Amino acid sequence: MQFIKKTSSRITILGILVKFGLAVIFILGVIFLLNKIDFPAPVKEIEKIIPNENFKIVK
Repeated sequence: MQFIKKTSSRITILGILVKFGLAVIFILGVIFLLNKIDFPAPVKEIEKIIPNENFKIVK
């Protein structure tokens, strides 16, 4: 009769932690790279004047 040491649960937990850590690093890297890109912004300021007559007071 041979005794077999079961270490699969430890390896599974370690593997999940490694994959989770890599996913977090990847997501943070993508966010960092998107912050470096200079996206175009509107040059003209958008302003619309709303007349006071259209407002209704609700009580």
